Amino acid sequence: MLLDTAKTQGIKTISDDMIRSENLVKIYKTDDIEVVALQGLDLTVKRGEIMAIVGNSGSGKSTLLNMLGGLDKPSAGNLFVDGKDLLKFTDKDFIEYKRSTVGFVWQNNARNLIPYLTAVQNVELPMILGRSKERRERALELLDMVGLSDRQNSRLDQMSGGEQQRVAIAIALANRPRLLLADEPTGSVDTKTADMILDVFKELNSKMGVTIVIVTHDRNLAKKIDRVVSISDGRTSTEILRRRSYSDELRSIGDTLAVEEDSHDEVLVLDRVGRLQLPKEYIDTLGIKGGDRVKVELDDNKISIFKYEQ
Repeated sequence: MLLDTAKTQGIKTISDDMIRSENLVKIYKTDDIEVVALQGLDLTVKRGEIMAIVGNSGSGKSTLLNMLGGLDKPSAGNLFVDGKDLLKFTDKDFIEYKRSTVGFVWQNNARNLIPYLTAVQNVELPMILGRSKERRERALELLDMVGLSDRQNSRLDQMSGGEQQRVAIAIALANRPRLLLADEPTGSVDTKTADMILDVFKELNSKMGVTIVIVTHDRNLAKKIDRVVSISDGRTSTEILRRRSYSDELRSIGDTLAVEEDSHDEVLVLDRVGRLQLPKEYIDTLGIKGGDRVKVELDDNKISIFKYEQ
């Protein structure tokens, strides 16, 4: 929990986790069918972290994002965000949560923006209950943060897609959320603009300490984020953890000109009951499919997996 009582000292401490899900399940039901969108997903995101979630269509990543955003309720398991137990939320709790804890950036700008208003007027809208002068000051500050001070009085039809998306990011930050969720934020822009939007996220993460979770199909974008979690069949399957460094030769030129050397580890995620999801290419190489038997051997602290042949 966000505020835990320290048993030895009787004081309250703050958890390092912004997001913690354990065995998270989401089931959609209609009269005729039942669809399991998430089936035991485990995920932990630290405060101040920026990460990406990837996965094929139907993998469950958008379902997870909707639950983190308070737009949908989990069916079972545990889901804590900023120390709050979302499974125990009432409708009133969800309203307050969306107002004060989480900000959302959509792929479709129409869900964030009102086209006949200017950029600064759009950013002021979430703060409509505040004083007029304070709203304007905060809106201008946010537009400056996303590099749009010179476009504050422009209407959306006068702005490019990338500029509109940066306005949407400013809107999502208007109420000072501790968690920022982005659903395919670069899905409708070119590579150069996508890089610019990612730079905005990284700067906000660095300067404001806001935790950022990005759901994306864009593999090029994912390569530029240090932690990438892959979801498959409603479970966390693998993670990519990047290590970035400069060579001594490049560092001598100066950091502003140096090119980062990128190395990474791809790791499988063991869920809380000991299950692993193997990458599809491994399964194809072994010639196995769901329901097949496999043989597992432990040798010198290494695990080997073989297709079982009788």
